[in-house]
Amino acid sequence: MALYSEKVMDHFRNPRNVGVIEDADGVGEVGNAKCGDIMKIYLKIRDDAIEDVKFETFGCGSAIASSSMATELIKGKPIAEAMTLTNKAVAEALDGLPPHKLHCSVLAEEAIKKALQDYYERNGIAYDRSAFPDCEHCSHCSAE
Repeated sequence: MALYSEKVMDHFRNPRNVGVIEDADGVGEVGNAKCGDIMKIYLKIRDDAIEDVKFETFGCGSAIASSSMATELIKGKPIAEAMTLTNKAVAEALDGLPPHKLHCSVLAEEAIKKALQDYYERNGIAYDRSAFPDCEHCSHCSAE
């Protein structure tokens, strides 16, 4: 059996939504100190929906594939729906990731939520802080 699914390989070889949105409404950046993966997500939001999303990822093939799939899963969706995206959904959409690469899907979820949090803060929109990652106090990076 192959280590990576065809979907992972496709999103790694042909990543969707790569790039920068210069006038982004929200930007989220997260990283994993242990493996060195860094993800940055840019959001363009119109009428409470994600009109456009781009990413820049420095990392392994699983990190790139997770970023690509996560952006595909939220593009065109209402903010409320994007907030429900989980790392499990990203991994499932990729037809699975090896156990030692699941942290890549976690980073994709966290980067999107950080970008949405940035959007709320830039626009003075009240939000529930507990719904967002607390990367400064996160233990998942050091626990791996």
